[in-house]
Amino acid sequence: MRGPRAGRLTFPTVDWFRRYLRLLRIRLTARPGTLGLHDVGITRVWLTDIDELRHMNNSVYLGLMDYSRYDLMLRSGAWPKVRAAGVYPVVALQTITYRRSLELGQRFTLETRIAGYDERAVYIEQRFVRHGEVTARAYVAGRFLRDSGGVVSMAELGEITGVDVTERPAPAWMTAWAADTRLPGTRTPAPNDWD
Repeated sequence: MRGPRAGRLTFPTVDWFRRYLRLLRIRLTARPGTLGLHDVGITRVWLTDIDELRHMNNSVYLGLMDYSRYDLMLRSGAWPKVRAAGVYPVVALQTITYRRSLELGQRFTLETRIAGYDERAVYIEQRFVRHGEVTARAYVAGRFLRDSGGVVSMAELGEITGVDVTERPAPAWMTAWAADTRLPGTRTPAPNDWD
């Protein structure tokens, strides 16, 4: 059911401010060269990520994962290389499993690492950790696109970043997960039929 305001764009001032404040902080504190591209990047999370129910809302996890991947790319020095090449990352697939809630006032870290590559994507594992215990874990398949349009192959991404992507193949179960959950390409019909 559509309400009277449905479809109308609004400007979420608080969320917008928090997002750009976080991005600014990452830009100012992430020193290139402090991590290798395949090291584990650790991002600490702000108290403002807790929602009105005093725990972290499931949608916040996905946003924080974006920041952590950006932080890893900055610290590894990959970000300026891909942007200089007119390339940027996008999420193609992701799955997250929640084990324990993160509640008001609790401190935790978000760890991010590249699990491997295939010919289509880079595969990433991300973990929310509190007191050495995993509270949530996600798997992400990312692709890279050109500012001018089109998809960047992993071989070309390797040339841009100076990484031999063939030395770190993605685990077979991850490539199977990607194949099983992938939607058709944008030039292929994807009818909305419920069976």
